[in-house]
Amino acid sequence: MTLSQEAASTIALKALAWLVSNDELMPVFMGATGASEDDLRAQAADPGFQASVLEFLTMDDAWVVSFCDTISEDYMTPMMALNALRGEAGRHWT
Repeated sequence: MTLSQEAASTIALKALAWLVSNDELMPVFMGATGASEDDLRAQAADPGFQASVLEFLTMDDAWVVSFCDTISEDYMTPMMALNALRGEAGRHWT
């Protein structure tokens, strides 16, 4: 199953909202990306930024599980959304 760009964007925005509400993980995300709160607002609609949110989220299985349980999605959804946002450039050759 694949996701449309619109569905992938929606998942990424939900992931961003989940991160913002996570007092422990949000500072880690901000430190890892170097993004400011203004950057979050300004770039939230950008597919590249949305992909970076999903890349961060998918670094840890526990984060994926917690996020997906919160929004009642399958655990593969963040990776499918990331692949959709990356387009052909993000697909692995195997």
